[in-house]
Amino acid sequence: MNDVLVAVIAACEIGFWVLLAAGLVTRYLLKLPRAGMVLLAGVPLVDVVLLVASVIDIHRGAEPAFKHSLAAIFIGVSVGFGHQTLRWADAWAAHYLSGAPRPVKPPKRGPERARRERAGWFRHLISYVVGVGIMIGLGLLSGRGYDAVLAPAGTWTLVLVIDAIVSFSYSFERDREKQSV
Repeated sequence: MNDVLVAVIAACEIGFWVLLAAGLVTRYLLKLPRAGMVLLAGVPLVDVVLLVASVIDIHRGAEPAFKHSLAAIFIGVSVGFGHQTLRWADAWAAHYLSGAPRPVKPPKRGPERARRERAGWFRHLISYVVGVGIMIGLGLLSGRGYDAVLAPAGTWTLVLVIDAIVSFSYSFERDREKQSV
């Protein structure tokens, strides 16, 4: 399974977007909402396929490597942000394909913006915990340690910290209207 896992990762990324698009087109253009929901419900199965492929690759003796880290990151981000991505795509598809109202733009400032930014960071934290957990699990499963598979976790940790600083900074932003009074 030398480069097969890399192909599976690429196929899963493509599969995510294909299932999403197929589900939305089926739901709104073909006007088959149940069939569309079945396709959309299949989106998380992409993560299961990727996890199984990674475990099989390690079980067959592959050295833990960046490709395993990439699979773990993909799964983590999908777990943390997948539902939000589906809701976002569904709202826009409903608008463009079936005349639903345009989705409301998120606020640019204020308490609601701060809440959204914090919620986004917590989703990022969930992604991180799931992804790094899978990296550690794959490393332990290999019996060769998890140093190589955890290498990207350092950069991801830095990104998570920067995201926390930026996301939580909105909580301390003063409302400009209140300042001018």
